[in-house]
Amino acid sequence: MNIFTFRHEFIISCSLILVLGHLSTAQQPDTVPVTNQIYYDTEQLVDNLIEMNLHRLQALRAYESNRTYRVEYHGFGGARTAEMAVKVKYSAPRSKEFTVESASGSKLLIDRVLKKLLEAEKEALDEEVQRRSALNRDNYDFTLVGFEDTAFGPMYVLVVEPKKKDKFLYRGRIWVDASDFAVTRLVAEPAKNPSFWTKKSEIEQEYRKVDDFWLPERNHSLSSIRLGGRADLTIEYNDYQITSAAPVEKLSLKESAPSADFGLAQQPGEFR
Repeated sequence: MNIFTFRHEFIISCSLILVLGHLSTAQQPDTVPVTNQIYYDTEQLVDNLIEMNLHRLQALRAYESNRTYRVEYHGFGGARTAEMAVKVKYSAPRSKEFTVESASGSKLLIDRVLKKLLEAEKEALDEEVQRRSALNRDNYDFTLVGFEDTAFGPMYVLVVEPKKKDKFLYRGRIWVDASDFAVTRLVAEPAKNPSFWTKKSEIEQEYRKVDDFWLPERNHSLSSIRLGGRADLTIEYNDYQITSAAPVEKLSLKESAPSADFGLAQQPGEFR
């Protein structure tokens, strides 16, 4: 499931950049601590990530959750804020129902930003959009740059570079759980600026494990507006209930290839 929600949340962030731009007419971590563990090489790690993403996507059939959207806009026309609480129901393979339970603040932001994000997420279910935004070798180059011990367990750290300039792709870093081979965190910027009206955008996404699935926990996007000002969006995801799921397939048995030269790759330059 992680590959599915991963690209959807990135598309949400790109949509925010686009709609906020028209209203105008994360910090990168320090050096990665490395432990004395056996590492997969980049090729095997990416194989495992893609395979397990597919297994989780095939197994997750339905879930429900609550979300809180908050947006602050400072720029042309002054400062505005808005907040919206939404109930979400997902059914595989391409159905999402949104129920707006409450909304407050700027009507302009509610109608032209927050509700537009819900429309964009439904559009992200389209098969062609999924193909263009998939986290795979057709769309990205991957480089393993570190292995980090965190409070949530060991994580591989990869730099991802898009193979083409597409508004549904990004460049940045991803953190991959060393046991589940799932993306747990993303710090990135769009491969292609979705709007003329924005000059810089930063996106950070975090995921948490719910039963056997890694689902979004928090999304934060910060965009600088070309004519001055900024837009700040936060989405918080709560109260997940997996209402239908099949067992997640195990990783196929493949001979791993430890990276003898891993230590040489642990001090990458900044991606920004």
